[in-house]
Amino acid sequence: MNSKFERELSELLEQNIITSDTAQKITAYYHTKEEAKPNRLFTIFGVLGALLSGLGVILIIAHNWDEMPKNLKTIFAFLPLIIGQISCAYSFIKKKGGAWIESSATFLILSVGATISLVSQIYNIPGNFSNFLLVWIAITAPLMYLLRSNIAVLLHLVLITWYACELGYGYRSPMPWWYLPLLAWVVPYYIRLQKQEAQSNIAGVLNWLLPLSPIIVLGTFTSGDISSFLMYLGLFGLLYNLGELPQFKNQKLRRNGYTVMGSLGTITILMVLTFEWFWKDATRDSYEQINIMLTSIPFLAAFAVLIYVHLKKHVKTFNLFQYAFLVVGILYLTNHLGYIHNIILTNILVAALGLFAIRIGINKSSYAILNYGLLTITVLIVCRFFDTNLDFIIRGILFISVGAGFFFANYLLLKKQRKSVLENNTKEENNA
Repeated sequence: MNSKFERELSELLEQNIITSDTAQKITAYYHTKEEAKPNRLFTIFGVLGALLSGLGVILIIAHNWDEMPKNLKTIFAFLPLIIGQISCAYSFIKKKGGAWIESSATFLILSVGATISLVSQIYNIPGNFSNFLLVWIAITAPLMYLLRSNIAVLLHLVLITWYACELGYGYRSPMPWWYLPLLAWVVPYYIRLQKQEAQSNIAGVLNWLLPLSPIIVLGTFTSGDISSFLMYLGLFGLLYNLGELPQFKNQKLRRNGYTVMGSLGTITILMVLTFEWFWKDATRDSYEQINIMLTSIPFLAAFAVLIYVHLKKHVKTFNLFQYAFLVVGILYLTNHLGYIHNIILTNILVAALGLFAIRIGINKSSYAILNYGLLTITVLIVCRFFDTNLDFIIRGILFISVGAGFFFANYLLLKKQRKSVLENNTKEENNA
């Protein structure tokens, strides 16, 4: 227990609010709780130790590599792998704590990569880097379930993202289809973690890494045309609606990467769509079958989650961010009727989302969300500043209005918070 808690406990005893027997029970309870809690610092240093040890072994071997015979090179190539397997087996059989398991898993995963690369170099086995990553991932993927290692999950996400980018980004590069089942492999582990340890640090980290990975990789499945923007808009709509599920929505915003990335991504894509060139090019889009299929997948997934959220009655108030991808999808399908109205409606949609964010910020007493909405409207005005022929006086008035809006909205929120504090103090005095 920390000293602050002990001082407060002593104060409660002095004021006769609790008895000494109750204080002893509270102290014993928290001591037991702290003993059962894993030592996070020890786990972190254990993982760092495993990383440094693995790199050290590789450097020592590399220094004398050219002078070794082929058989000795092979032995040294498999040595880290054997040590890692023994360490993992010992941690599993002896049921060691989290630090042992995480350190062993980290060392073994790095050892697998080192062994594959060394054996390939010794025997001149041909292959490219993306195939090397794919083999590495396939061999180490079961570790997260065998050892229940959180670090194994994080490394798996990093490696599959690296693999997809290595294979998919480039001139006439193939699409990394293996990324999809490899990403799905993590989902059962993640669902279990959300049910059992939703408030843990690793769950909060995965709430950001899991949506970030497909955002980075999605570009490998696009052909670089207009449909790419729609694919990303569908993905951001999916992420935002996932963030509205109770297990994420009830957490603090800093732990809800789905909502934050979904909202930021939606606004960013829509801001691009407010320009005339997008809708002009959309009228000349090729509508290739593969583009239509790939664009439809994230849109249908987002729509399915939206329906699920409504069927389970998780939506209590209207939230425009949940429907933004649908609005743009409808505008895109009707673009052949004329693109001018689509430009106007997209600008109105972005402005409405900004106003909606301001309302959410005021209702939740959040300066961050409030100013996010104001910033959205400001960026929209700046965009129109460069591609319209409005008079400079009108442009100046718009900027002055937005600046006044920043001040007035923040002032209203500050006034609301002060009023809430006064009301709470009044209630406490009346109760006393």
